[in-house]
Formats: sequence, structure tokens, C-alpha cells
Amino acid sequence: QVQLVESGGGSVQAGDSLRLSCTFSGRHFSAYAVAWFRQAPGKEREFVSALTRGSGSVYYADSVKGRFTIARDNAKNTVSMEMNSLKPEDTAVYYCAVGPIPTSDRLKYNWWGKGTQVTVSS
Repeated sequence: QVQLVESGGGSVQAGDSLRLSCTFSGRHFSAYAVAWFRQAPGKEREFVSALTRGSGSVYYADSVKGRFTIARDNAKNTVSMEMNSLKPEDTAVYYCAVGPIPTSDRLKYNWWGKGTQVTVSS
């Protein structure tokens, strides 16, 4: 059974930074692509970033490109996302997910964490 647990969310000011982490429990973490999604109140869950199994390819939503950095540590079964220059529009619950391929399609991911809240005030 796979479990994902996010941490690192919080309340910050615009321009600040946060680092989210996601810990994977289960087998074969290195066999999965990993991703971060987010969901703001009243909106659909949207893709933020994805990373291939061996970190060879990385993908970002245009809205976060140049500000967010995704990384994984296969030895520690963790995924992180460094978020810099945060904006109020980044406010959302952030979810990590794993699946067979890196994609922006949330339906392609098999397992999800419960999320961590990020609030950015102006």
C-alpha cells in the first residue's frame, strides 16, 4: 500500500519562500513519476510540476516556471518543491502524487497525499 504525506505548508507574505516535502511509504518509489498539484478554493485541482523517475525530465506549469523547483531523493523516498517569489495567487492546498508517467493529467496518477495548505498574503 502506498501512502504520501505532505508537509511544509504555511502562511507567508508575497515574495517569501517555502519548501514543501512529500514522504512516500511503500515499495518501488523510484519506479514512479512524481508530481505536485494544487487546488485553490472554488477551483479545480491544477498541475504544478512533475518529475520523471530518474529526475531526467522536469515539467512545470507556466504560472510557476522560474519560481518553483521540484526535486526527488530516491534514497530517502521523498519529493520536494522549493517555492520562491510566492504570490497571493499561489494560495492553495498542495498535493503530491505518484504515477507511471509525468503528466499534467491528474487522472493518470495512482496515489495522492492529503495535501498541505499554502497561504500567501499581499
